[in-house]
Amino acid sequence: MLQAIAKKWWVLLLRGLGAVALGLLVIWMPGLTLLTLVILWGIFALVDGLAGILLGIRGEADGTMWWTMMLLGVIGVGAAITAFIWPGMTAVILLWIIAWTAILRGLFEIAAAIRLRKLIENEWLLAISGLMSVVAGFLVLRNPAAGALAITFIIGGYMIAMGIVAVVLAFRVKGLAGA
Repeated sequence: MLQAIAKKWWVLLLRGLGAVALGLLVIWMPGLTLLTLVILWGIFALVDGLAGILLGIRGEADGTMWWTMMLLGVIGVGAAITAFIWPGMTAVILLWIIAWTAILRGLFEIAAAIRLRKLIENEWLLAISGLMSVVAGFLVLRNPAAGALAITFIIGGYMIAMGIVAVVLAFRVKGLAGA
């Protein structure tokens, strides 16, 4: 298998260069990135909502409908329509969800660290991780625009880093093609 990959090292190279290019584009145009994420989430919500409605209609074998599934489906379709009509508002709501998820996760991690303090060593690391999540969540809530920008920069930085690793890997694998 390694030989097959080594013969197509250039595919890894293209993948890496593409990731670097995408990462730079994301950092260069964060507004477009955020809009794209909202649109993709809207597409997901639409497909998920329609699937929920379809599953709800199909219901049980005796023909009864699953009203809860249909209700969730309608909510999903409504969320998708909202994302398409008001992408800015949707972006803010998604940031709120991310922020509150971070806050709640952080609080649970802090509580877990307190409970685990007699069972494991270095439980303080979990508590610090939780505290960082809480702080990050509140920072995003305090300034959603900066939070959105930070999230796009994180995505861009990740793409660049992953792309550089893929490019290096491509050249390392290229050297194995003759071996």
